[in-house]
Amino acid sequence: MEGGASVADEADFKECLRLTCSQPYILRLVFSAGIGGLLFGYDTGVISGALLFIRDDFIELQKNTTLRETIVSMAVAGAIVGAGLGGWMNDRFGRRPSLIIADVLFLAGAAIMAFAPSPAVIIVGRGFVGLGVGMASMTAPLYISEVSPARIRGALVSTNGLLITGGQFMAYLINLAFTKVPGTWRWMLGIAGFPALLQFILMLTLPESPRWLYRQGRKQETATILRKIYPANEVEEEIESLRKSVEDEMVLEGSIGGQSVFGKLKKAFGSKVVRRGLMAGVIVQVAQQFVGINTVMYYSPTIVQLAGFASNDTAMALSLITSGLNAVGSIVSMFFVDRVGRRRLMLLSLVGIVVWLAVLGSTFLRAAHNAPPVRDVEMRPFANQTCPEYNPNVHWSCMDCLRAASTCGFCAHQGNTVNSVPCSSL
Repeated sequence: MEGGASVADEADFKECLRLTCSQPYILRLVFSAGIGGLLFGYDTGVISGALLFIRDDFIELQKNTTLRETIVSMAVAGAIVGAGLGGWMNDRFGRRPSLIIADVLFLAGAAIMAFAPSPAVIIVGRGFVGLGVGMASMTAPLYISEVSPARIRGALVSTNGLLITGGQFMAYLINLAFTKVPGTWRWMLGIAGFPALLQFILMLTLPESPRWLYRQGRKQETATILRKIYPANEVEEEIESLRKSVEDEMVLEGSIGGQSVFGKLKKAFGSKVVRRGLMAGVIVQVAQQFVGINTVMYYSPTIVQLAGFASNDTAMALSLITSGLNAVGSIVSMFFVDRVGRRRLMLLSLVGIVVWLAVLGSTFLRAAHNAPPVRDVEMRPFANQTCPEYNPNVHWSCMDCLRAASTCGFCAHQGNTVNSVPCSSL
């Protein structure tokens, strides 16, 4: 799953449910910020289905896989920049303004893509959405953790991860729902603007993070917000806990001060505890990305079509299985983490990932090795329309044709008739 989240156990969720039902204000804070996770997941899932219809509308995409990949990856590139900006903006301007700006970027990107006249404009819109994704993925979990009561903080932060996978599943459902609607892909991409607009309006009515306010010396505002979150008899205790936590944090920052970012990193790595913790966290995140789940989510319908299901509708319907299992996996992990343990659950998950990636890879490898041969007798009637790379004196298969050039395909056009033939020029 894209974007990590802390995992809470079953007891945490029971306490979370009890407390949020008795204090709806907490639920409002968390839900409003959690829409960022929903948008993150929706953006990940929606392009997979929309790409099939964008490809049908723009002929240049049918012959240029690089252009299709650019449309998909531009959001990731934007997210890298957005995440870096989000970290800086969180500290400088606060969590609330950062989420509001992320919503503006989401809205702008969704509008640009919905009315895009060309693939180039879609790429620009994807860049805007990516910036919003990066900023929201940095800010939403942070805001949720800082406005949540300590005893249910883990459970509430985990809801951000649930909303990410839920957003992916929702994207696949919406893709399937809009397959028969005129302007199919425009609706798919543009509809992301509605939850972004909702979050924008909600965030205008919500307070800043009490932790950020305290660091800025705005202690009176901090106390006012905490009184809305905690029972009256716990407010002073929480203020004292926050004071100690912020002071300890500032002391730690001072102890690894240095004259530059590199100086701070050097001093931080001098601590064995920091070094081991950082390495463990980085390795887990790198492993999460390198297993390829993001690629599967971005290209799931395309993969299904490569497996032999040519219909766009069928490909998206079958892709619901992938996104549905992804969402179910997030829920299951939360209920088993306390019984099985984090380390064991992670190892079991990695074993499953390795096995199924091996199955997926071997399936495509076998398909490549067993591609139907291209015989010269089939090509003679279409000699003027074959790909330039085609050589009748060399053994060719359909897979060789597809790899030869982006203009190679499986049909030749003569007059008003489309004839099925491999290795012809499209």
